[in-house]
Amino acid sequence: MAPLDADFGAHVLEQHGQRGVRFVVWAPEAHVIEVELFDAAQRSTGRLALEAAGNGLWSRFVPGLAAGQLYGLRAHGPWNPDAGQRFNAARLLLDPWALALVSGTERLALQTGHTAVDPLKPSQPWAEHQPDPQDNAAAMPKCVVLDAQAELNAGHTIAPRPVIAGERVFLYEAHVKALTRLHPEVPEAQRGSYAALAHPAVIDHLQRLGVTTVCLLPVHQHISERHLLARGQVNHWGYNTLNAFAPEPAYAAATGGTDPATADQAAAVRAEFRQMVDALHRAGIEVVLDVVFNHTAESDLDGPTLSWRGLGQNAWYAMGEHGVPHNFSGCGNSLNVSEPRVLQWVMDSLRWWVQAYGVDGFRFDLAVSLGRVAALGHAFHPHAALLSAMQQDPVLRGARLIAEPWDIGPNGYHVGGFAPGWLEWNDTFRDGVRAFWLGHPATRGELANRVCASSDRFRRQGRQPTASVNLLTAHDGFNLADLTAFARKHNRANGEDNRDGHGHNLSANGGVEGPSDDPRVQHRRGLWRRALLATLFCAQGTPQLLAGDEIGHSQQGNNNSYCQDNAITWLDWAQADTALADFVGGLAALRRLHPGLRQARWFSGQPPAQGGPADIAWLDVNGLAPSFQAWQSPDHRTLGALISAAEPGQAPTERLLLVWHAGHGPTTMALPPGGWSLRLDSTRALTCTDTASGVTHTGELLLDEPGVHLLVQSLQG
Repeated sequence: MAPLDADFGAHVLEQHGQRGVRFVVWAPEAHVIEVELFDAAQRSTGRLALEAAGNGLWSRFVPGLAAGQLYGLRAHGPWNPDAGQRFNAARLLLDPWALALVSGTERLALQTGHTAVDPLKPSQPWAEHQPDPQDNAAAMPKCVVLDAQAELNAGHTIAPRPVIAGERVFLYEAHVKALTRLHPEVPEAQRGSYAALAHPAVIDHLQRLGVTTVCLLPVHQHISERHLLARGQVNHWGYNTLNAFAPEPAYAAATGGTDPATADQAAAVRAEFRQMVDALHRAGIEVVLDVVFNHTAESDLDGPTLSWRGLGQNAWYAMGEHGVPHNFSGCGNSLNVSEPRVLQWVMDSLRWWVQAYGVDGFRFDLAVSLGRVAALGHAFHPHAALLSAMQQDPVLRGARLIAEPWDIGPNGYHVGGFAPGWLEWNDTFRDGVRAFWLGHPATRGELANRVCASSDRFRRQGRQPTASVNLLTAHDGFNLADLTAFARKHNRANGEDNRDGHGHNLSANGGVEGPSDDPRVQHRRGLWRRALLATLFCAQGTPQLLAGDEIGHSQQGNNNSYCQDNAITWLDWAQADTALADFVGGLAALRRLHPGLRQARWFSGQPPAQGGPADIAWLDVNGLAPSFQAWQSPDHRTLGALISAAEPGQAPTERLLLVWHAGHGPTTMALPPGGWSLRLDSTRALTCTDTASGVTHTGELLLDEPGVHLLVQSLQG
């Protein structure tokens, strides 16, 4: 037998002078593993037993097979639910390492391994489950054997990744379909697809905004959960992975948004995804994927048996008592990433997307789950094996690695707790900035901390300010338009009686709940939106914008739109606020132009070694440093920051004065000596990158409405 060298899945190769396919499966508690082969019409052509190779591995080389071969797995073993064993050879299983799938996936959530009268309405206790004797091969997708080297060669033809310094990154979180489904300049047949994201009109929009990095909601092939099927809905966001190696075909124009029926159609989906990455790279834009490795699509024990559970639940999942998986994800199960083979599966997937699809980084959903260590009672550790493996891997160590630094398990909140090199979503920025502008309890001390990259969270172990991913909104929660138009969530369209979604939103409605034609309400909301956006782009750290916030898209007050694949989430380009988009583009341009807005090092509050002004100094409205009491007072909401900073290795050539004014009524801000050129006034939607045309102010600045101001003073001449 040829050495396994840990090459799992199905691989085309030559062995003993013969071409064929080698299958390698990991199922340590199974008694027998079979590969079932299917013809192009998905008719079974027989089963082949794999050979036990030790260490839980099963392998067999089958001469004569080639790329395009369809297959599935059968696992024989004990049925003992209380011990976590749920083997059922009557159920066709997907290979966790399959590189492509064909056939429909719409109702896979109902393919349970146990007998269920109605999988949509489970009622039987888990310990009483009995194996379903019915063969379900006809209802299951089939895995496709690919020529891995040919796929890697295709990946090598993608344009190289753009070179973007960490402090210049501007993340744009987007859903492939929602971003493009209603775009009027994209041909109808391409809307909602990878091809649409690669369309010149969409790329032009991203470039006008100044986006450097698109972060796509999950594009791993995924399915909808049973509770959504029961309500006639779908999992729009895609946080329910079925296959971690293949692009979601619903976003492929090549198949009309349907699951591929043949290996050739699956190849067309892969080609379209690569063309999208290539087009974005050529436009100077990176591609980061939101990936889900905290749980799988098999849900809880009433859920389907599709792959991992059928091959050995005790090996693949972090298990609790009586054969029940831990549920740190809130989705019914948690993967056992402390197990080396599960860790390898995650790593193999990540490397595959980088090498075969040209992807530049990953945002890890509920990333604390990936750092839970079984030997520590599933406690989180920043140097857990999987997290460390990503950072040292020669393929991945240059990728952008972004953590959602929490899960819902015990002690699951760890913002600022990841190792150097990781970026993290910073909800303390989100909450602190929202509170400051929208009238909730807040202090200037809290604002200062947040706009300086939350040093209380991230300034440790040599981490940089860029580790803080600053966001106002995200796919999960209110978007910007609704944050400033709704005081409470309105999620009844989700079918859960408005019980779902977070209730603590720190939002405001400007006097009217929801849409309003009142000019005063609209004006107030516009002030808030521009002030929030200006705060985001003028803050240290890494800014992230939610797609649609720049054009004023509303989700009708829905702050949990995961099941809304419709006009609630599809960006309304016909009603786009183009002036707001221009304002965002101007903010991004100011950030690029002024190094004081995007420092790679922490401010110290002290003069540099060679002398000169402090890198940052804080000012009250009287032009003096705030007192201790003033920092902590919730009654005063005007603050200035005087910044002297430069590009790395250079001396400052300018000083910046940033002023945040969220107070009620007008006030004046005493300016430091000299003339100050106004480059940003969010109250008037003004951004100015022309150094010669800014209005000059001396003495004081009138702050008549809530907003952010940026003034610049040259240190040259």
